[in-house]
Amino acid sequence: MSPRITGVFTDIDPQNLHHPALAFLKTYWEQKRAGRPMPSRADIRPAEMKEHLGWIVLLDALTDGSDFRYRTIGTRVTQYLLADATGKTTVEAIGPYGPDAAATMLAFHRKAADGKIPVRAHGDASWLGRTFFKFDALFLPLSDDGVQVNMILSALTFAVSESAKAPVPQA
Repeated sequence: MSPRITGVFTDIDPQNLHHPALAFLKTYWEQKRAGRPMPSRADIRPAEMKEHLGWIVLLDALTDGSDFRYRTIGTRVTQYLLADATGKTTVEAIGPYGPDAAATMLAFHRKAADGKIPVRAHGDASWLGRTFFKFDALFLPLSDDGVQVNMILSALTFAVSESAKAPVPQA
């Protein structure tokens, strides 16, 4: 991840996920991999994730490994990003928020793909131009052959930061 982004943290193979969509998706991914390094796209059934689909994002890994293309992006994620990224690469979709934002999001996807592991990213969402939000996300690799990651299944959630909830001091 870009060292210029502050207030953002990553965890490898997180065990304690508090947001219901993230906790569900991690458990679901673990069940679907059934002892394999990672599940395939064919194992994933949107109907089984119905309650959390608004937070779900599915990306294709470009064959040269340079980027990822948004195949599906949940309606809740679209609302917070203020745009529908379907069909765009990570760099195209996040680039309007600045090169550091695009590099950061790309780093989350690459960490999950290169390591073939679940990655959690969380913290201040100001790098997305959303200064009063915090984000919590989970990135999970998918593979058709069990070796090469060809997709990332993720959930990207947002919440109003505690500082934004604080009462305004009275004069």
